[in-house]
Amino acid sequence: MRHVQTFLIFFNVTAIYCSRLNIGVAVVAMTNADTTNPDFPEYDWTEKEISYILSSFFWGYVCTQFLGGILCKKFGAKINMGVSTFVSALLTVLTPWCVGWGGWQVFCAIRVIQGLVQGVIFPCIYEHLALWSPAEERNRLGGFSMTGVDCGTILAMAISGIIAKGSMGWPGISYVSAGICFAWCLLWLILGSNSPNESKFITESEKQYLELSVAHKNDSQDQKIPVPWKAVLTSLPFYALIVARSAQNWGLSTMQSQIPSYLNGVLDMEIQANGLFSSLPFMGMLVMSFVYLMLEDVLRRKKILTLKGVRRVFNTVSFWIPACGLIGIGFLDGDNKPLAISLMTLSVAINSGNIIGSALNTIDLAPNHAGSLMSVVNTVSNFTPFISPLVVGVIVTDVHERSLWQIVFAIAAAIFFFGNLFYITCGTTDTQPWDAEDFLIPKVSQSAERGYNKSIDDLGVYNKGMDLETNISDLNKTEK
Repeated sequence: MRHVQTFLIFFNVTAIYCSRLNIGVAVVAMTNADTTNPDFPEYDWTEKEISYILSSFFWGYVCTQFLGGILCKKFGAKINMGVSTFVSALLTVLTPWCVGWGGWQVFCAIRVIQGLVQGVIFPCIYEHLALWSPAEERNRLGGFSMTGVDCGTILAMAISGIIAKGSMGWPGISYVSAGICFAWCLLWLILGSNSPNESKFITESEKQYLELSVAHKNDSQDQKIPVPWKAVLTSLPFYALIVARSAQNWGLSTMQSQIPSYLNGVLDMEIQANGLFSSLPFMGMLVMSFVYLMLEDVLRRKKILTLKGVRRVFNTVSFWIPACGLIGIGFLDGDNKPLAISLMTLSVAINSGNIIGSALNTIDLAPNHAGSLMSVVNTVSNFTPFISPLVVGVIVTDVHERSLWQIVFAIAAAIFFFGNLFYITCGTTDTQPWDAEDFLIPKVSQSAERGYNKSIDDLGVYNKGMDLETNISDLNKTEK
């Protein structure tokens, strides 16, 4: 069942990313009817208005990340992820009709609401992984789950171009995306489970295995372990993780949202080829995700690298090589189409190592609070894809001008470089002291503890197998 839960997370990430990112190709189709099915409306939106549409999802997305961690602690992942995905699918279905009478302003409003409902999902995903993934399988199961990002991106870019060119036109992009989300909701309703203890299909042997091997107790949701926010917000490794994820989101959002516009404006590709070529980097990303998973397994099993070493090496490779690739892409134009596409594909594919490199570090630091930590990390880091399209809208005043795209790619490359540098310098994979279930319970001072232990030894009631509180209680009884 832990593999079933992993597949369900993969499917969910695929579905929500498809509905989130199809906007890149859809906007090109909606504003350029010559390259798509001409039987559907065409809109004369400015580059600034398009930048608002592309970024509006994240206006809502960043607002509910923290709420997602709280709701997951209270209600569990099943109901939160199910309701959020279902509502998002409904909004996707309504998009073509609403844009017809409300224009780009209504389009932005729908995207904001979609961002609000999808914002609670990723904190739930990490909490779910922490409950279902044994420490020795965490990279494998977590890494596979997150390949849904690549799969959803491929579907959004490759299939969206074909759909827009076909009989359904650009409205069909919304209908297909919504259908995928509805299909996931049905499977999740039947097979999804907050924890092994709640699963109706898990075997007793697997339940016992998970109880013994998962880094924290599977009934931790029932225990309602309080989050030590003061310790969390003064933790340097936690800030290193935030910086790394912010840098990743900036770089990846630049590639995801701007590749269709770059291919259309600079390389002069029509919509169907645009969609297919836009998806090529993410096909490479999907393939490389499995390469990284196998490589990590070999490096850990043969003890060539520790978990900390794997995180640092993989994150460095997945940040710094794409940074160089982005710089190179900025010097290419329509005369170098094959080289531009190859370089773009290689850069994005290699970036897939960030999942093992830093994305799963949340569970390393605090498995008991993975969802809550992810809510903060995602809140902060998702300000970057909210800002990135706006920055592009200001810089790229003419989508056909290669020098303007050079600036966009150079900014993303610099953020990639310095973000990883801070992460490998200050980050760690050690479980933090503030993850302990009793961290917020007042501790007896060391001097008092020595005094109690001496008194207990003198009375002959000290039991090395018991905790301090139990022995103190026995001492009080003996004194009485």
